[in-house]
Amino acid sequence: MSLIEQQVERTLDRFLDGLRSRAGETGFVPFAIALPDSAPLVVGTDPKVTVRLGSMAAVRHLINPSMNRLGEAYVEGDIDVEGRIDDILALGERLSTTDADGKWRGPLPAAWSRLHNRRLDKAAVQYHYDVSNDFYASWLDRAMVYSCAYFRTGAETLEQAQTGKLDLICRKLRLAPGQRLLDVGCGWGGLVIYAAENYGVDAVGITLSEQQFELACQRVKEAGLADRVEIRRQDYRDVVDGPYDRISSVGMFEHVGLKNLGTYFSTLNRLLAADGLVMNHGITSSDPDSRAVGLGISDFIERYVFPHGELPHVSLAIRELSQAGFELVDAESLRRHYALTCEHWSRRFEAALPRLRQAADPKVLRIWRVYLAGCAMAFARGWINIYQLLAVKGDAARAGLPLTRDDVYLPLSAPPR
Repeated sequence: MSLIEQQVERTLDRFLDGLRSRAGETGFVPFAIALPDSAPLVVGTDPKVTVRLGSMAAVRHLINPSMNRLGEAYVEGDIDVEGRIDDILALGERLSTTDADGKWRGPLPAAWSRLHNRRLDKAAVQYHYDVSNDFYASWLDRAMVYSCAYFRTGAETLEQAQTGKLDLICRKLRLAPGQRLLDVGCGWGGLVIYAAENYGVDAVGITLSEQQFELACQRVKEAGLADRVEIRRQDYRDVVDGPYDRISSVGMFEHVGLKNLGTYFSTLNRLLAADGLVMNHGITSSDPDSRAVGLGISDFIERYVFPHGELPHVSLAIRELSQAGFELVDAESLRRHYALTCEHWSRRFEAALPRLRQAADPKVLRIWRVYLAGCAMAFARGWINIYQLLAVKGDAARAGLPLTRDDVYLPLSAPPR
């Protein structure tokens, strides 16, 4: 064994000794490290996770790591892991908060600063959403709604909770027959189809994703709504056929960029009719300065999942929409709902892995395993949040808003179909 390898081994021993001293703590995940040509190193009893290292050099990934570096090592094949994905992520969290001597090391937020323009935004959207429609269909609900669901009890199926979310947005916007609805970032058309079928609106949905556009157009045609629902491949900044009575934006403003929030909300204001309502449903940072938090998991998402994504704190989003001329009339956090949603997605993804391995790139599957389970953890831990912000342009009474929110939440009758 070389001198460097001896030093690496001593560092690893010291690190594991520190972890073994804390093995009885609540939430600790027993694990084993499998090194080439040596017996497994076990921490705790009855290991739930096995971390396989291809060489002694791979030990560096375990010393003073972050969720980002651990995820990167897994995606790039420097390490492999065996066990339930929830246990794997819990172990990653513990390693990311432990220094080389096994002591607690708290998370440090990192600043966000991304470049945004039409070309980069389109490329980022297509990178994320154009993996393939079949890929997404394997773990989303039947309507392929790729955003936070809404659970009344937590016992709903994913299909029920996603229908509940679509209906919640329609009720908050007080949709009515004959209104024009613009859905910014329409995905596979779930909301515009639901709103047209159940609330009688005429809807336009826009997306930058080629594959979303093609399937959404097909689904609109199959639903018999081609005369009332239009799907476009279009940047929100290029929409010119306002005014719209109502505007929804679900899971889109994360792509806008902090410096472009003013342009984004001003554009929505320009497109909205007087006394119209807008609903912005988007993920936000838990840091008041809109910095990334969460043991480095945001860095992993930036590199592998959502290039150029930026999350504002809800206070920044509210300030920017107010400066654009809107009055905020309702704000609701759905953080716990998104934790449940991501848990559903992660479980479905894990169940679909045997089939996905036949068609998808192994690196893509590793990325999405970490991403979906990591997002469930991030929302559950409060590292990130998500808010529905309802705002009015003009007068709330003329917009049809009652004095209370009873029409949205009461009566709580049978769960959505």
